[in-house]
Amino acid sequence: MKVGVIGVGAVGSATALSLVERGGMCREIVLIDRDRARADGVAADLRYAAPLSPTVDLRSGDYRDLDGAVVVVITAGVNEKAGGATDRSDPEGRLRLLETNARVFADIVPRVMEVAPQAVLMVVTDPPDPLADLTRHLAGHDRVFSTGTLIDSLRFRVQLADRLRVRARDVQALVVGEHGTSEVLLWSSASVGGIPVTDLLARDGRPVDRIRADVEDGIRYANITIIEGTGASQYGIGAVSARLVDAVLRDERAVLPVAAYSATREVTLSLSAVLGAGGVQQMHEPAMTPEESRALDDSVGVLREAAQRAIAMGKV
Repeated sequence: MKVGVIGVGAVGSATALSLVERGGMCREIVLIDRDRARADGVAADLRYAAPLSPTVDLRSGDYRDLDGAVVVVITAGVNEKAGGATDRSDPEGRLRLLETNARVFADIVPRVMEVAPQAVLMVVTDPPDPLADLTRHLAGHDRVFSTGTLIDSLRFRVQLADRLRVRARDVQALVVGEHGTSEVLLWSSASVGGIPVTDLLARDGRPVDRIRADVEDGIRYANITIIEGTGASQYGIGAVSARLVDAVLRDERAVLPVAAYSATREVTLSLSAVLGAGGVQQMHEPAMTPEESRALDDSVGVLREAAQRAIAMGKV
């Protein structure tokens, strides 16, 4: 099956590498970038690693090469560092990139639709949720989703695992709403082996409220911390993107916190989503405390306003 990756900067390159390493259903990968020389270089570099993985044909190309693609991953646009979205005190967070990247998507999505109208479109570029709303508007179909809060949920699990001294894969924890500063960490359902994490944290005699604040800061600003050290947050989201492509290609019907349009909420946001062929097949709101539910309502308000802005900017 063919997969296209549009934009081969840090995140696009990491996504392509993860796709090559996963192998399996993805047998053909086409890399597209406005800088064709960069796409050529990344493709050549990855092709030399491809023999170590399951069979995959990887090449650079242009939009016409997306013909027949099952999934198109969009990572193009300005990133947090270049777009000035690395200030922890800025409530806008990733939304500061919206105007610039909405214009990028207004150019990209119609080109994709001309050659691959049947493809599932996965948005990775920040801010992914309102850009997915714009993509859905431009594409005219619902086979659109964003990486949403899956990376945030993984960060939540890792942060908790470090403090509880257990494996992250054994921690169940979920983040919903916006992939951004208004995201909602569902502490009420976070658990390890069926035991609430708040109970486990309290057993050490440490102030749980302080731990919660530290964990939430660590997750909300994880991208900034990474950027301060490396210049780009790429490997985690690259692995996440490849994992989601796999779920679509294999029709896994995997339950993951990715973002898609919710008819109930009238906006794209992350909930418990069933991901398989055609994209997100079902969405369910997890159990929440009244406080978490109010926080999700606030996040929905932020996302609705951002989606309206994105669609308006995409028409310019």
